[in-house]
Amino acid sequence: MAAISWANLLVGLCLAPLLPGVIARTKALFAGRRGQPLAQLYLDLWKLLRKGAVYSSVTTWVFRAGPVVGLAAAVAALLLLPLGGAPAVVAFDGDLILLVALLGALRFFLVTAALDTGSAFEGMGASREMGFSALAEPVLLVALAAMARGTGETSLSGMFGATIPGEWATQPHAMLLIVSALFVVLLAENSRIPVDDPNTHLELTMIHEVMVLDHGGPDLAFILYAAALKFWLLGALLVGIVVPLREIPPALAAATAVAGMALLAFAVGVVESCMARLRMSRVPQLLVGAGGLATVALMLELVRS
Repeated sequence: MAAISWANLLVGLCLAPLLPGVIARTKALFAGRRGQPLAQLYLDLWKLLRKGAVYSSVTTWVFRAGPVVGLAAAVAALLLLPLGGAPAVVAFDGDLILLVALLGALRFFLVTAALDTGSAFEGMGASREMGFSALAEPVLLVALAAMARGTGETSLSGMFGATIPGEWATQPHAMLLIVSALFVVLLAENSRIPVDDPNTHLELTMIHEVMVLDHGGPDLAFILYAAALKFWLLGALLVGIVVPLREIPPALAAATAVAGMALLAFAVGVVESCMARLRMSRVPQLLVGAGGLATVALMLELVRS
């Protein structure tokens, strides 16, 4: 089982950059365009890694450490992620709290790196990022708490195991609410429409992209790769709930989970193709609504027990 867990970790590390390509091709399909290659992010990462980095005389070691520590936090979080019914490489009771903490650390170091530049634009983006994350993180925690209450497990590997099919049979309403809340968190945490537009070039409307304007070369490659890993992480949580896999061969389970991730990326592309981003004042309302869904799901689980 340990070998399967390590293999699933390698699958995530290798295939995470493919998901933004699926989203981009989906949006191109809806727009009637050919679109960029599926492997565009791989090409961008390779190009950036071969470049040098330019640092302002204003910045300190905080600016240089931000992308490196952020990527390290994303990889560490991936160690806690079960995939395809197999347990995570590292699993223990309460590891869901560590997962959320690592995602918070990733954001914290990117925000501090943006603030270290002294740029007003990057400070504005950092403020928005922290403001929206203060609403998104509780939603993730409450949704995971509802899952823990329903399954009786406090470990991610235990939660996303054999008990999920039973939860769908006994508490389908709570599970649908959890899935809906986590999908909103996925969009918000990865700066996707309707929360943010990753393709915008207008600084006044940016959230995440404006924080990385001064990064280049390998530093920008680390940020882009960490963002892809973050999408894989949150997407795998959703796929693990919607497509519970346990009593099938490990290779087939992993392939099914990867197919589920591709379908999720396709769904995100459909959302981005069918609606515009929300006004900034509406984003907190969306996240509070997702928090309400997660809270109701937790209440349903508490009432049942």
